[in-house]
Amino acid sequence: MVLSKRWQFLWMLVPKLVYDDGYNNLKRRRFIRFVDRSLLLHEAPVLETLHFKLGKTCGVQDIRVWIKDAHKLCPRELIIEIDNYSENDTPVTLFRSLYKCFRMLVTLKLSYLVLMNDLSSDISFPSLKTLSLTAMEYPDDDFVVKLLSSCPVLEDLDVTLCPYDNVVILSVRVPSLKTLVLNIADERKLEDVYGFVIYTPNLECLKIDDYNFDFESITSAKRLNLCLPTSKNAYPVGSVFHRLVHLTLCTCETEWLNLLMRLLRDSPNLRALKLKQSLPTKR
Repeated sequence: MVLSKRWQFLWMLVPKLVYDDGYNNLKRRRFIRFVDRSLLLHEAPVLETLHFKLGKTCGVQDIRVWIKDAHKLCPRELIIEIDNYSENDTPVTLFRSLYKCFRMLVTLKLSYLVLMNDLSSDISFPSLKTLSLTAMEYPDDDFVVKLLSSCPVLEDLDVTLCPYDNVVILSVRVPSLKTLVLNIADERKLEDVYGFVIYTPNLECLKIDDYNFDFESITSAKRLNLCLPTSKNAYPVGSVFHRLVHLTLCTCETEWLNLLMRLLRDSPNLRALKLKQSLPTKR
């Protein structure tokens, strides 16, 4: 824009927009004015990525307005990250603007947000293939089921559970799913009651990071990445991993060799084995 008048309006056509309110100690009013104007004037025929990294300067109401106004851009990828260390104690809640206005999304990544069960809106993400939910808060278990069932072509799912998420049993029933990553935050207390119900007949890769409870096996998986604190009751006796081809096993725990011996015995079609050393996680 500075060097040539011909480039003056090229910024309106860029395929990727990233808004970070923590950059270089920006003042709130100036940042809000910039985001409002750029969202209003943007004219790219296809917006590949719309990324909000907010919470240090902007308030809850600012973020809600931008999410509501951003739907006209029809982004393929939407990323909303809220700073979990922000001094603002008011959680950012997403309502119908997310469920009704972003149905063309292919990738959706949300961090440190509250999802509400807006009964007046039907959740629908017919094109969504990648979904990442990090330290989110949900109304209840049934809402998670409703959310996942609204993604008929979902292939990659990454979920990080936290103490305040209101999820007791995480039910993942997605026939189209190929990759599933489940992370249990260290803040979850040992006495917390939670578990998984997983029905994913086309699953190829499974990774569960959980240092609090035993691993529940999925014998239909083609790829497994395991890091378990114990080999005892890691999976039911008699289970056979007929489809397992690739296995990655962490050797940071003392009983990793016992678990390896079991898996080698119960995986007749295993072709690739990778042993990795990771630093132990504090418990």
